[in-house]
Amino acid sequence: MESNPLHQQIASMRQHLFDEEILDEQFVELEGLALASDEDPNFVEDTINVYFEESNELLPMIEELLGKNPIEGSEMERILHRFKGSCASVGANKVKNEVNAVIACCRNGDIEGAKAAFEKVKMEQGNLKAKLDSYFELVKQAKA
Repeated sequence: MESNPLHQQIASMRQHLFDEEILDEQFVELEGLALASDEDPNFVEDTINVYFEESNELLPMIEELLGKNPIEGSEMERILHRFKGSCASVGANKVKNEVNAVIACCRNGDIEGAKAAFEKVKMEQGNLKAKLDSYFELVKQAKA
C-alpha cells in the first residue's frame, strides 16, 4: 500500500464501502475496465454519474406509481427492474437489495410494505451518493 496519507485514506474509504456492503464486486469490474483503457481516466466516476442521472429519473416515477390505487403492476415491475439493473451494473449493492424488497412487496400485494421499502431505497441511494461523492473527491485530489 502507498505511504501517501491521501492514498491510504482513499483505500480505507473504498474498503469501507465494501465492508458495509454498499458496493459489490461489480464496482471492482468497473475499476478494472477503467484500468484496461487509458482513454478515459474518469471512466468509473462518469459511469456512476450516469447511474445517478438515470436513477434521478426513475425514482420519481416509482414514487408516483406507488401513490396510485391500484398500482399499475406491469409498469411498476418494468421500472423497478430497470432500476435494479442500473444498480447491479455499477455495484450499488444496498440500493439493489432494497429495490428487490420493493419488488417482492409489490408481487405480494403489500403496498404499504412496498412504500416502506421504497423509503429505504431512497435512503440508501442518498447514502451511496454522499459516500461516492466524497470518495471521488479524494480520488481527484490524489490525481492533482
